Amino acid sequence: MSGDGDVEAEFGEVVNMTAKELERWLGTDESRSAGQKDGGGESTGHASGRRIVELLRAKTSELTDDDRAHMNKVVGYVHRHLAQRPSGDIEHTKWRYSLMNWGHDPLK
Repeated sequence: MSGDGDVEAEFGEVVNMTAKELERWLGTDESRSAGQKDGGGESTGHASGRRIVELLRAKTSELTDDDRAHMNKVVGYVHRHLAQRPSGDIEHTKWRYSLMNWGHDPLK
């Protein structure tokens, strides 16, 4: 992993939704319908989205190593997922919804 500032900068680039936008999105049926569920009711991405809202509201000085590790995970996920972009209109796709759970709206 690169230096802390790098992770925070990359996180800031890939997460293009505000805390308020992401929080609103996470409350929708579309958000809850996307992503892999590990046996429980909530998908990994949805849980990550709630964590991202907290990270977006945190001051840099409050970030822990665990927070930075999650930021790194978000950066990796968004980059991998963007590389799998389906053809055609993506507005109402699980692909877009999943990315949005991770704080990235590809239509922005």
